Amino acid sequence: MRLATVVTPEGETFGAVTDRGLLDLRARLGGRYPDLKALLAAGPADVPEPVEIDYALADLTWRPVVPNPSKIICVGLNYRDHRAETGNRESAHPALFLRTPDSQVGHGQPLLRPGESATLDYEGEVAVVVGRAGRRIPRSRAWQHIGGISCYNDGSVREYQRHTAQYTAGKNFPRTGGFGPWLTTIDEFGSAPLLTLSCRVNGTTVQAARTDDMIFPIDEIVEYASTVFALEPGDVIVTGTPGGVGSRREPPVYLQAGDVVEVEIDGVGVLRNPVADETPG
Repeated sequence: MRLATVVTPEGETFGAVTDRGLLDLRARLGGRYPDLKALLAAGPADVPEPVEIDYALADLTWRPVVPNPSKIICVGLNYRDHRAETGNRESAHPALFLRTPDSQVGHGQPLLRPGESATLDYEGEVAVVVGRAGRRIPRSRAWQHIGGISCYNDGSVREYQRHTAQYTAGKNFPRTGGFGPWLTTIDEFGSAPLLTLSCRVNGTTVQAARTDDMIFPIDEIVEYASTVFALEPGDVIVTGTPGGVGSRREPPVYLQAGDVVEVEIDGVGVLRNPVADETPG
């Protein structure tokens, strides 16, 4: 099942997405769950199959899949080719940093290149959304705590990222990252799925990888992150980007207004975002 948060002509809601449209789950479930995060916390047992639709896809504006997570945990330097292109040595543990909810936009919404920088870069990534709370989760049970998988563009303002050894400044300009278009529930994949990720800029593939290219696989990331944080339903774990980022090309290739970035994961779909310059003020 594909679950998304959207804006309809009647306002924001969440629902199940089909090729024909959206089943409005907030309405269909009698308002028992105010948002998708609450539905994930309750579990999908009473979710009806989306055999009907309430809204056509053309009537939807896409929000980040979970607009209000308690935390967005990101992993840096987690693919071997990306670590090699940056010249960083491999570490014994995942490099974690945080994004804020207002640093991201949904599918189809513009990524904003801030006026302070000309170095907005793409980073296609696999995002996992926590479906079951937990702390100190062992690797053997990690996938039991994942509610679904989504596409993520961990957009990075490189010059601010390089101001210090910490990534936070370059990763949190408003509306610089994309999250969506939906999450595909984990039951669609089976246990410990092998995922294929690609990223395109203006139709040209710039990144391509499989999750077995990760240094720290998803179950190990969940184990480590849940040692540091108490994971809650709706939390997002963004698992790292492969090689091919714009800043490491020769010459560097940074995003410009009018560009279109697509992040695709087999079995999930395509996250597509145009790029625009931020309006001053």
